[in-house]
Amino acid sequence: MPVLEGLWGPDIQMRDSGLGVDVRVCPDEAPSPPVWGPLRTPPITCGGLSLALELPALIRQLRAVWRARRGGPGGPEKSQESTWVESEKEEGKQGVEDGSAHLAADGRLNTGHAGVLLVERRGSYPLIDLRILKTSAQQGEVEAGTRRKVKRQLSFQRYCQASRLLRGAMPNTTGSLHLLDENYLGQAAHMLSKVGTWNFDIFLFDRLTNGNSLVTLMCHLFNVYGLVHHFQLDMIKLHRFLGMVQDDYHSQNPYHNAVHAADVTQAMYCYLKEPKLAEQLSPLDMFLALMAAAAHDVDHPGVNQPFLIKTRHHLASLYQNTSVLESHHWRSTVGMLRESGLLSHLPADISQDIEQQLGSLILATDISRQNEFLSTFREHLDNQDLDLQLASHRHFILQIALKCADICNPCRVWELSRQWSERVCEEFYRQGDLERKFDMEVSPLCNQQADSVPAIQIGFISYIVEPLFDEWHRFTEPSPLSHTMMGHIHKNKASWSRLRYANTPSDTQAEEPEGGGGRGEVEGIS
Repeated sequence: MPVLEGLWGPDIQMRDSGLGVDVRVCPDEAPSPPVWGPLRTPPITCGGLSLALELPALIRQLRAVWRARRGGPGGPEKSQESTWVESEKEEGKQGVEDGSAHLAADGRLNTGHAGVLLVERRGSYPLIDLRILKTSAQQGEVEAGTRRKVKRQLSFQRYCQASRLLRGAMPNTTGSLHLLDENYLGQAAHMLSKVGTWNFDIFLFDRLTNGNSLVTLMCHLFNVYGLVHHFQLDMIKLHRFLGMVQDDYHSQNPYHNAVHAADVTQAMYCYLKEPKLAEQLSPLDMFLALMAAAAHDVDHPGVNQPFLIKTRHHLASLYQNTSVLESHHWRSTVGMLRESGLLSHLPADISQDIEQQLGSLILATDISRQNEFLSTFREHLDNQDLDLQLASHRHFILQIALKCADICNPCRVWELSRQWSERVCEEFYRQGDLERKFDMEVSPLCNQQADSVPAIQIGFISYIVEPLFDEWHRFTEPSPLSHTMMGHIHKNKASWSRLRYANTPSDTQAEEPEGGGGRGEVEGIS
């Protein structure tokens, strides 16, 4: 690294032509002939100190020697060491800024064209804080310097985490320890044996897997369908990719977190088992369906698209205010696929086609496109022209299945459905509190004083859930699962109606329209 040039004198330098790296040794020691193999680290010493070629270990040893020679960590060299560390940080930040500039210049997405530009993944999504999104009162634009600081700070957090992993340090996340008691492992394995049942409790499964429900579930389903063998996937790369996806969900989000992703994946698995669909699916279809379900909300910030647009967030500008979150989820997934090398063994045209089809599935979860997909689905069913032997028709059904899985919470048993409803409303209310704090207009459904959980859920079920699942029921008929889901929808809607009117004063019940918020308000929840 350039920052090390000033610490190593020009008199201690050697180049090992076999490894192609600079190796520094003391000039008073005669170099010994290499006796190591081409992939082994040479035993280099300097003043009796054994040096490893791995950069993190080398830096640690240099720091230790430096402290010892300067009088310990509390001596006068502390300021110099801080300067060294800060210099390293600045270098890392500069690289991230250059990459962000390249993305902003070349990475604009047009969802209407198949040949979109795919770029590597950006850093994780910044936490929404309007103190760093300060806008100009006259121009109403986000300050460019502040925006760069947000990108730099966030991407540098990922850079620091990667550095800790390279040094062999344990990442400081609560879900990183995969140490479980044998009883817990046995209970989790028992639950996986019933993963195809509709009353699967994803909250319990997440606790039994120590917060690793998404990784555990995906590995199990890949084995169930034989996808690892079919696509010749490297298990280490697969686990790395799934871990990256799980870690990029924000655990502080009450609803849009890794548990939601695992729940959607489990629902998708149940839909893939529908007899009318299972007989026609190819291994590629199942691979795409599970991958899209697992990553469909990755790096979700916990606020909706209208919030990003009115705060002039850089993602809203990047994706031109169209399917902003869904485009970000897709592009993040593509970046993680490339970073993990999961598909690197496949021909380039096949891996690119997989990326494009994943994008098509994830973009279909945009709730603002609900009517578009619903009308097309209804038209196919009315004309009875769906041919699942055609790849394009199977892909459309997978889009519908993912949309159903994404909003299937009202179709679950009441105990699970209520938990999800309270979580999503809590996320709405947090956004409303943030908007109120900074004197912004509170978004629909985000006002805790005016929008109750029962009212929100009744509107959501009436305008979004019921129309879609009515058509899904037509498609899968006869289906025991579909009958079960429709029964839960009606029971849960009745339960929310009872709770709503039990908590509503009698003199205001007549003023409230049946069904809660209007269609336009409900469609703003994505």
